[in-house]
Amino acid sequence: MAITVDGQQSQAMDAYEKLEKVGEGTYGKVYKAREKASGKIVALKKTRLPEDDEGVPPTTLREVSLLRMLSIDPHVVRLLDLKQDQNKEGQTILYLVFEYMDTDLKKYIRSFRQSHELMPAMTVKILMYQLCKGISFCHGHGVLHRDLKPHNLLMDRKTMMLKIADLGLSRAFTIPLKKYTHEILTLWYRAPEVLLGATHYSTPVDMWSVGCVFAELVTTNPLFPGDSELQQLLHIFRLLGTPSEQIWPGVSKLANWHEYPQWSPKNLSSAVPGLDASGLDLLSKMLLYEPSKRISAKKAMEHPYFDEVDKARY
Repeated sequence: MAITVDGQQSQAMDAYEKLEKVGEGTYGKVYKAREKASGKIVALKKTRLPEDDEGVPPTTLREVSLLRMLSIDPHVVRLLDLKQDQNKEGQTILYLVFEYMDTDLKKYIRSFRQSHELMPAMTVKILMYQLCKGISFCHGHGVLHRDLKPHNLLMDRKTMMLKIADLGLSRAFTIPLKKYTHEILTLWYRAPEVLLGATHYSTPVDMWSVGCVFAELVTTNPLFPGDSELQQLLHIFRLLGTPSEQIWPGVSKLANWHEYPQWSPKNLSSAVPGLDASGLDLLSKMLLYEPSKRISAKKAMEHPYFDEVDKARY
């Protein structure tokens, strides 16, 4: 039998016809499917539950309850339904049914890079405005994403609508100063406080990731493509300068702090050529070392960089 979001029971997957596998997330396979009754195209996220007597694992329950709460925002991918099924081995399979989006920012950026083109400046603005708006909504509801990257920012090429997906690693941060585990975030978008071993962190970790995505939209290349935690830090330090107690009080007390090579900060424009002065100003505020000084998503939406965006539309 199936659980659905509205509590009705149904024969689990009879309602959907799988069309193709579109990806493999950290938590399971993702399929494009058609809802038989309406013909509507949806995304099915298939999660195999660990076999124990605990029932649905807490991470899945957390994702589901967060998504149901956040689904009301147009910039968060909508959770339409939840189905439970058994596979041939008798294991419990959970299907999360989401609205279907035709691409993600990783693929969209790659299409520009492969054709040796840059994304139009207005397109970057429209996408960034929506990203800030969606993150502002999550943060306003006490939810950190913690794994923002182009791959889990979904979009519709026709309408240019952007939606945040993969809130699986999110955690409500309403409990103050809880110690968090480190196993999060693709390295390239990971905030320096996390890399340096901070156990207390909050919304600024997402804003750092937003800044990294911003730069990548402009240049089509990742800003800090490190392949280890140390290399990641060194990439950051080479561009922004090695942090010190003067610019980031408390940095030398973080668990992973060592004496690093001393670099002076470079101009951001050297790494993100083609971004105008207003954009560079916003980016610099997202990439501040001291987390409490980093711009919030809500404040970012009010930045003059977005003045030309039709905010009523997005």
